[in-house]
This record gives sequence, C-alpha cells and structure tokens, in this order.
Amino acid sequence: MLVILSRLSMNFTVHTHDKYIIVGANTEKVGGLVSPELKSLFIEQNNLGVRNIIVDLSAARYCDSSGLSAILVGNRLCKNSNGSFVMTGLSEMVLKLISISQLESILNITPTTQEAIDFVMMEEVARELESE
Repeated sequence: MLVILSRLSMNFTVHTHDKYIIVGANTEKVGGLVSPELKSLFIEQNNLGVRNIIVDLSAARYCDSSGLSAILVGNRLCKNSNGSFVMTGLSEMVLKLISISQLESILNITPTTQEAIDFVMMEEVARELESE
C-alpha cells in the first residue's frame, strides 16, 4: 500500500493512498477562515483525479455552517466523479450539526478511519463489478 503525505498545511494534512486520500483536520474548529482552505483542498484533489476522500475530523471539536458547506462541496465532487466521500472521527457537536441540518442520510459517516477505508474499498469493488 502506497502512502504519501502529499500536502501539509497548518489546518489540514493529506495522506495519499492508492485508491483514496485521507484529509485530516489539525484544527479544533472547521469553519470561518479554515473553510475556504478545506473547499479548495477538495477541488484541488478532485482536479488531480482523486475521487475517494476520507475526512478525519478527530481533532475538530466544532464545525459551523461554512465548514459544513465545504464538506458538502467535497461530497458533491466525489459523487460527480463516481467516487466515495466518507467522514470519520466526528465529535458530538459535529454530529449534532449534521443531524440538525438533516444531512445524515446524505453524508457517509463511520466511527473509525479503518471503517471508512473499508467502506471506500467495498464501494470501489462494487463499482468495478458494475463496469464489467
């Protein structure tokens, strides 16, 4: 399994794997000034051909509407690329925002990073079988 740390910023890290990337938050708050960076990170990675993104928000305790908007951009980019977008490591506060926004049926959420990886890999296998 190839793992490359492809981008490092103050607020996010990107670990590149064969079939997916893991975007990790290095900030407690996903919102405000951080949201445009997250959104452009998703767009940049999608333009590079990435279609499967796992977002690990273990370090984040809070997310506001602008952070949620950036997350929805990432989700849409992955869907439009026939890929998967999975969130993991969500705090109670972030889960509550997603629930209040009624997005739990739109966003893929797993408790752990390994479950997110398994989810992405299972969807990749399903897409490969469909294309045969």
